[in-house]
Amino acid sequence: MSAKHKNLLHTIESPEDLRKLSTEDLPKVSKELRQFIIDVISSNPGHFASSLGVVELTVALHYAYNTPYDQLVWDVGHQAYGHKILTGRRDVFHTNRQYGGISGFPMREESIYDTFGVGHSSTSISAALGMAVAAKQNKENRKVVAVIGDGALSAGLAFEGLNNAGAQNADILVVLNDNRMSIDPNVGALKEYLLDITTSPTYNKFKDEVWNLLGKMSKVAPKSRTLAQQIEHALKTSLLHHSNLFESLNFRYFGPVDGHDVIYLSHLFKDLQKIPGPKLLHIVTKKGKGFPRAEMDATLFHAPPGKFDKVSGKIFTIPSTDKKPAKYQEVFGETIVELAKKNPRIVAITPAMPTGSKLTGMIKEMPQRVFDVGIAEQHAVTFAAGLATQRMRPYCSIYSTFLQRAYDQVIHDVALQKLNVVFCIDRGGLVAGDGATHHGIFDLAYLRVIPNIIISAPMDEGELRNLLYTAQTEEFGPFSIRYPRGTGVLKEYRRPFEKIPVGKARKIRSGQDIAILSVGHPGNFAAEASRQLAKEKIEVEHYDMRFVKPLDEEVLHTVANRFDEVITVEDGVITGGFGSAVIEFFNNHRYPVHVTRLGVPDYFVSHGKQEELYRECGFDAEGIYKTVKKILQEHVVRLTGKKHL
Repeated sequence: MSAKHKNLLHTIESPEDLRKLSTEDLPKVSKELRQFIIDVISSNPGHFASSLGVVELTVALHYAYNTPYDQLVWDVGHQAYGHKILTGRRDVFHTNRQYGGISGFPMREESIYDTFGVGHSSTSISAALGMAVAAKQNKENRKVVAVIGDGALSAGLAFEGLNNAGAQNADILVVLNDNRMSIDPNVGALKEYLLDITTSPTYNKFKDEVWNLLGKMSKVAPKSRTLAQQIEHALKTSLLHHSNLFESLNFRYFGPVDGHDVIYLSHLFKDLQKIPGPKLLHIVTKKGKGFPRAEMDATLFHAPPGKFDKVSGKIFTIPSTDKKPAKYQEVFGETIVELAKKNPRIVAITPAMPTGSKLTGMIKEMPQRVFDVGIAEQHAVTFAAGLATQRMRPYCSIYSTFLQRAYDQVIHDVALQKLNVVFCIDRGGLVAGDGATHHGIFDLAYLRVIPNIIISAPMDEGELRNLLYTAQTEEFGPFSIRYPRGTGVLKEYRRPFEKIPVGKARKIRSGQDIAILSVGHPGNFAAEASRQLAKEKIEVEHYDMRFVKPLDEEVLHTVANRFDEVITVEDGVITGGFGSAVIEFFNNHRYPVHVTRLGVPDYFVSHGKQEELYRECGFDAEGIYKTVKKILQEHVVRLTGKKHL
């Protein structure tokens, strides 16, 4: 069978196999790779539109560069599916994001082609610069390429990397993948700047005419395309003054070029390898390229919410006659609108996550009071602090894993000044398929050490509404409310608002055998376990603590005086988290209470469904049930020597 008709993708076990093909085969490889991604992701959802948009770029990079000797660094990693398939993981790609399967992001331990582990945006340039400097120090002739999207480029870290790379005159290529999107449409001045470059009629008319002319000359002058690049670089500043942004940072700017012309890109990458120093290639792509529904709705198809038809793009839903509980995100989005209508000082801030955070309703009803600041978490927090100084009440909606990036701002710009910023910490706890880079498991521990801050976590949707309401009733200073990804437990949660006394727990169940202190959504697991244990005549006293800081000291004194054994349950790291706070309290008051902490153990948890990860960490209902049984069994043995309850 000729190469024209046989499936080329299934002959590629590594980029070395790809490089054995002719340049003319690359469009076919790209077509097959795109279809392979569509086939797999339609039945095993993951990050979709981003990877479709960089198929040609991925093929061209691995074809032109000697990977893995040459280092290829992806930013964020949403777009790395094609890269994984071409680098030996085609046959296991169907396990992507599944429990025990391959990661949805590049991981160094997974493949030598994954040069840098990613998951958060805007790290690629800094990491690639480190690799380029190391290559120079080690006298290695390896090339280093960073691929970054226009959304990720808006973050401060990306500009820090560009600035330093230009100053060091490092031999690095930054590929700017400009698709006008991150997850939601991009915002900010940089978006308009890039749009000016790609739509300048003077510049593009000049470039098209020169390239068309030199294309005709290429038969007699093979180096005419290289000459075109030199002419373009020499004249572009006079024709397009905007190009000075990157060149002012000592980067040689090339582009914009069609990011879906795989043959042209492969030639261009080989040419760029001959040019030393920092270079930036600006390519223009279409997110979701080759799948019409994804092209039309790149936000929805960034990570489709379920399986979908691989031809029509219709997303399949499982019909149900039962009314399901709402997602915590939906409750937040609905409640913030309700509160903002009553309190004109309430504004909302999000760092590039209006859809995921469910702020779209507020954007629709009161757009002037919602601020999407782009991928700029540090700025989001300090911006909120500035608003708070003027008696506004900013609700900063931010994923737990991304709040880590603004830790200094939380401390110095908000807590130190005791400003009234409400941190709505979305995706608190284990978050399923995205894995270790996206779990929101550290916030309870890292916020707990900060003075002046209130730390709360609702057990259900009604509690979330009331905490959001409570946070704007007084001058509390920083007030954090963390809630998990996914559905709650209440089918009816819309009740009149009630102010929750800060630092006060609520008793869920009375008992005399053992006490469970829970915080947040896992309290529902504790409640279920308690019901199961009651059937065996084991009575658990269960408190939903609601606040990690301040703790309800009255409840803790009561528990310490009545129980020898206490279990704490949290959807966060047990090292320094809620359970540690309880132990510290008992120790400070010299209570001889034994505390068993259930939560996320001291290791990076991988990806999987939430229920699978809860089970792995041992704080699902079954895990709590078994822990209670084990503790009481050991207690009986200590007291009586008998080995049964």
